[in-house]
This record gives sequence, structure tokens and C-alpha cells, in this order.
Amino acid sequence: MAMKRNLLTFVIGAVLVVIFALLLFVFQVRQSEVVVITTFLKPTGTYTNAGAHLKWPWPIQQVNRFDERIQNFQDTYSQNITADQQSLLTCVYVGWRISDADQFLRSFRGSVPAAESQLENLLRASKNAVVGQHSISDFVNPDPRLLKFDEIEREIEERVQNQLSTNAYGIRLEFLGFKKIGLPENVTQSVFNRMKAERQGLIAQAQSDGQSQAAKIKSAADRQAANTIANAEAEAIRIEALGQAQAASSSLPVFEKNPQLASFLLRLDSLKATLNQKSTLILDDRWPPFDLFQHLPTNPPAITTP
Repeated sequence: MAMKRNLLTFVIGAVLVVIFALLLFVFQVRQSEVVVITTFLKPTGTYTNAGAHLKWPWPIQQVNRFDERIQNFQDTYSQNITADQQSLLTCVYVGWRISDADQFLRSFRGSVPAAESQLENLLRASKNAVVGQHSISDFVNPDPRLLKFDEIEREIEERVQNQLSTNAYGIRLEFLGFKKIGLPENVTQSVFNRMKAERQGLIAQAQSDGQSQAAKIKSAADRQAANTIANAEAEAIRIEALGQAQAASSSLPVFEKNPQLASFLLRLDSLKATLNQKSTLILDDRWPPFDLFQHLPTNPPAITTP
């Protein structure tokens, strides 16, 4: 019985020794992390493959674990001055990740809050520089086509990324964008007034362009109508002259055979030309063509309507 108890104690002790040895000489790398091993506080190895790996126990070697996934961060809502000396309140969000664990460990001793504090400083400086190169109309404008959010976000991201690479912080940006943009109360009304004036200017320009276009269209239509009328009148005169010529040509043999008919028609045309408009005449009905009135019937027949 005592032998069995001693054997059980030995087995338990051996298992504990194995577990203790594993804790001292083996470390585990997870799928979402990167591990930097330091030997006497100096980086000597980086592990990104998930699984178990060997190490010397502390204080010879130490395991430093870092999350390799994208981490979100946003800076404080701060005031910037635009190129036209207007105050603008901005807040940006970023997604960043550790790109070089060794450099990250040397730069921030593995502290994520320290890295985000430095990142906020870089964001603030980059925002001030980029916003200072753009006017307020690039941020607030009644015409959406004149807004430049994408361009400004890209400029800020490039500036921050260059600073991170130059200083070898071991981190890189994955994305950047504006989370909030506002105007201080003391400039809000002036900006709105300017936007209203710009909108009124656009309306006036559109009205002026419309009136100018309408005048051009009306002038073209008037010219076309005048040309059409002139051409029609000329064609009518030509047709009338042609008809008169044909009538004269066809009437000539009749007039040669009957001179009295020709004289009568000529006097009738002359009388028609004289009485073309309303007029009062005092005349001698013995003179042609007024002598035609001498042969009028005294009691003309009444005209009845069926």
C-alpha cells in the first residue's frame, strides 16, 4: 500500500515538473498575434506562425505579445484654420496595425496607449498643415461637386504615413477619414451668409444664361419667319404676274375681235383702282371711266337668300 502511494506521488511530481518545465521553456503564439522574444532585454526573435515554440526561461528571455489585427483610434475634436483664415472643427478616425513588432517594441516598449498618443500628435500636426492649404469652401459648399473630402483625407493620410515610416515606429495606417466636421458659433452665420450669396449668384447666372438663350432663339425664329414671309410674298407676286401675263396672252385675240369689250374692261379696271379705298367723289359722269355710271339700272333687282 505504501509502495502504491509512493508511486502515485512520484507520478504526480513528475507531471508537475513537466508542466513547470513547459511553462519555463515553451511559449504559445496565437493566430492573431505576433511575438517578439528579447534576450537580456534585447529583441532577438520574432514569431508570427501560430503554435508552440521554445525559449529560455526568464530572466534570460522574455515573451512580448502584440495584437496583429487592425486597431481603431480617433483623435480629439480640435480647431484648425483654413487657407482663408476661417476656423474649422475636425475629428478624424484611423485604423492602424503593427507592421514591424521589433520597431514597435523599441519605439514604445510595447505600449499601445503610448503608440496612440504619438499617433494623435502626428494626426494633429498633419491636419493643421493640410487644412491650412484649403479654403472653407472645400469643406462646406452648397455644390456637392466642389467638396474635397476624399482629396483632403488622402493628403492627411499620406503625411501621417510618411512620418510613421521616417521615424520607424513600426506601425502603419490602414485607413483614415473625417468622423466629424463643424463650425464655431462665431463663424457659422457668416459662412451660411456666404453660401446663400453664392447660391444667389448661381441663380442669377442661370437666369441670365436662360434669358440670353431665349433671346437668341426668339431672334432666330423672327429671322426665319421674316424670311419665310418674304419668300412667300415674292412667290405670290411671281405667280400673280405669271397669271396676268397668261390672262393677257389668252385675252388678246378676244380683244382684237371685240374692241368695245376691251375698252369696257380697261375703264372698269381704272374705276376699281380709283375706288380702292373709302372716298367721296365729286365727278362728271360724262368722263371715262365714270361714264359707266350712266348705264346703271335705276331699280336693280333684289337679291334673295335661299
